Amino acid sequence: MKLKALIPIATLMMFAVLATAPSFAATKAQIDARADGALAHFFALNPKHKELADKAVGILIFGRVTKGGAGVAGEFGEGALRINGATAAYYSITSASVGLTLGVARHSEVILFMTQESLDKFTKGHDWSVGADTSFALVSKGAGGQYDSATLHKPILGFIFGEKGLMGDLSFEGSKITKIKTPD
Repeated sequence: MKLKALIPIATLMMFAVLATAPSFAATKAQIDARADGALAHFFALNPKHKELADKAVGILIFGRVTKGGAGVAGEFGEGALRINGATAAYYSITSASVGLTLGVARHSEVILFMTQESLDKFTKGHDWSVGADTSFALVSKGAGGQYDSATLHKPILGFIFGEKGLMGDLSFEGSKITKIKTPD
């Protein structure tokens, strides 16, 4: 079967998975446990991460984000927004893309809101597209990399780490973050 014939099939399958993702929603306890584990891993990667997190007014933690595809890729994860150490709300992250993609991978994501203005803009919006926000900086290699001063002055810092699986192109580009209601 030719690749062109597989693209519509893969597209339908990916949209079906993304559309039914809310039916597989994790409980609050599961999301919080994944967020706790991801945050502990994040802090263990680099001692400076804890210093940055202590300065942040809000931290959005996606403990498990799964991305996969064959020609058409999709991504889904659920996370918790922490303000002053307590969970304030729950969110999902989704994205879809078409291109040369093959594989499945999991990773964790942490987004630090360094200013009250950036946190307010995020929480007051209905859907937030990462690539559309120019105040966002993806910290290179998300883990043990060094920070540069230009990055540290951005109001929103994003980290991707803990990659497991075979998949390239780990980024926030095109990701949509939406507030969710979770089962207790």
